[in-house]
Amino acid sequence: MDSVADAMARLRELAERPAVSQLARLFQQAGFELAIVGGTVRDAFLGRGLTGDDIDLDFTTNATPDQTEAVLAPLGKTLWDAGRRFGTIGVRLGGYLCEITTYRSDSYDGTTRKPEVEFGDSLEADLSRRDFTVNAMALQVPELKLVDPTGGFDDLLAGRLRTPGGPEISFGDDPLRMLRGARFRAQLGFDLDPEAAEAARRMAPSLEIVAAERVQQELAKLLLAPEPSAGIRVLVDTGLAEQVLPEVPALRLEIDEHARHKDVYEHSLTALDRALELERARGHEPDLVLRLAVLLHDIGKPATRAIEPGGGVTFHHHDVLGARLATKRLKALRFDKSTIEAVADLIRLHLRFFGYAEGTWTDSAVRRYVRDAGDQLERLHILSRADVTTRNKRKADRLAHAYDDLEARIAGLAEEEELSRLRPDLDGEAIMRILGLKPGREVGEAYRFLMEARLDSGPLGPEEAERRLLGWWAERN
Repeated sequence: MDSVADAMARLRELAERPAVSQLARLFQQAGFELAIVGGTVRDAFLGRGLTGDDIDLDFTTNATPDQTEAVLAPLGKTLWDAGRRFGTIGVRLGGYLCEITTYRSDSYDGTTRKPEVEFGDSLEADLSRRDFTVNAMALQVPELKLVDPTGGFDDLLAGRLRTPGGPEISFGDDPLRMLRGARFRAQLGFDLDPEAAEAARRMAPSLEIVAAERVQQELAKLLLAPEPSAGIRVLVDTGLAEQVLPEVPALRLEIDEHARHKDVYEHSLTALDRALELERARGHEPDLVLRLAVLLHDIGKPATRAIEPGGGVTFHHHDVLGARLATKRLKALRFDKSTIEAVADLIRLHLRFFGYAEGTWTDSAVRRYVRDAGDQLERLHILSRADVTTRNKRKADRLAHAYDDLEARIAGLAEEEELSRLRPDLDGEAIMRILGLKPGREVGEAYRFLMEARLDSGPLGPEEAERRLLGWWAERN
């Protein structure tokens, strides 16, 4: 954490940017208070997130939404008021997305997380109803006065996530805040206050009143954070995961056949950490699809666990079952179709590499690996490497060398054969012309025959492809 002087210097620089200073001047001239709130103030003390001209800024004010619109009118900008019911008016200024919300003093009925919206008249009271103290600091502008009524600065120093009031009240008002605690653990590296953690354990079932879309958003932010495995541990340790992602805590009782010293839960989190290292090493941005796939790649194991006569443990077909379970869970969490399909494909394919490590693949097998992975190939590379978490150095080295060899062969074949555009040597039009067919099932069968021939033998060329096609057609009929 940076010094107070450094943080205030960053906040002063932010307040002096034209968009912010213009807003501050307009509200001051109209006789209203205005303050920058939330993560922006927190991040100034942490030395992160305030560079560039495309950051989002949250403000709070004692002006009502109608009054805020009147204050902003001289700007001649398009305002949006989709959040008017909650007191929020938005405007874009100089590249900044600025949301200005009236002080709030909401009340909740305990059966829904949608509050009875009540506007307040005090900045301190507004801050005291926020999720955690580190997010409950404000910088009043243009005065540049720091307001911290709940001890957020002390909690920043301590690396602690504490609710402004009693956690039962805070989490009772909005159960989603319990998930935010896990997310902030992953994003900031702060520990959940013991009192808040205990309250989360008792109140985890109240998450059922939270919309699946909101849960999904928090999980996505957690997984895209710098330390997602730490956030997952908070979810599991508090029982929150039982409510939103029960397949993950279910892994704790299973034994991983690849690494007997770990259970599958520990293996999965270690694999997640490895995937992040590989993401960075290979120059990729944080990838939600990849991280979901790594976290969930073994969730089929609990239901497929079997003890062999010699005492060994097997998990036959856990890849297939895991893909189905992941699809079901991600649909329930309202993830989009493309994400669900990509995650399921990766889980379904994640064991394929171990067959390569156990014996030499033909070029045909390598082509099929590429064909089956499709546009998920790079993610499959990372997942397959991350899945090797054994402490046996000889085994780890052998598997790493095997995957290096597989990637080298893929690259070589790709250069020779354009694997990224793997197609039969004849398209549908040519097939219909050669066989005298109209569009229909038989054309599809012929196309698949030629694709298999392409995978088995590499590029054939149009003449050889036509010869094989005619031979197949004659034999078929």
